[in-house]
Amino acid sequence: MISACRVMFVVCAVVFCLMALSRSAPLTCKDLLRPLDQVDLHHLEGRWALVAGSLSDPTLIERFGRRDSASSSFFNNTSESSILFKRILNMDNKCHSSSYNISLEGSSFTIRDGNVTTTFTHTTCHDCILLSFDVESGKRQHFYLFSRRRQLEQREMEEFRAQVACLNMPPPVVMDPTKELCPEETPSDPAAGPKEKAEGKKD
Repeated sequence: MISACRVMFVVCAVVFCLMALSRSAPLTCKDLLRPLDQVDLHHLEGRWALVAGSLSDPTLIERFGRRDSASSSFFNNTSESSILFKRILNMDNKCHSSSYNISLEGSSFTIRDGNVTTTFTHTTCHDCILLSFDVESGKRQHFYLFSRRRQLEQREMEEFRAQVACLNMPPPVVMDPTKELCPEETPSDPAAGPKEKAEGKKD
């Protein structure tokens, strides 16, 4: 009887260990790079600060790292799929902005000026969006992590670094959360097309 009890104890211990290992097993790249099934427009609306990013072209990393801060904003145009997408970056003490009317198609949208297809990728960060920019039909790729916060927790950054590694891209550049974001623009600002403007930074 004692021997049988010991055997049952060992079996239960092995099963428990296997279950624990299965729960802690690292995610595969396929899991880490899953496109979103559907984008929640209500969650998407508003301003997102750029936290970190990587580019497949190493020659562009230096210029990317020169920006003090950057953000993207989405504004609903009272349509289920058509929205206004605005990008603002602060570099060399100037704010540079561009805006595009885009249409969501599942988890992606296309910026026709520049031939860019953007895909929303899954992230476990609850207040983040992860955008993969496919430029000129795969000529290069940009991978950006945005959040409502300026600084994320270590585990959230580790997930992003693992996703970047899965894409065989250079280690991400992390934005300085103490650097000021450019003033937020509203949908009424004159920016209805794929144009860009630069202005002196305002305090």
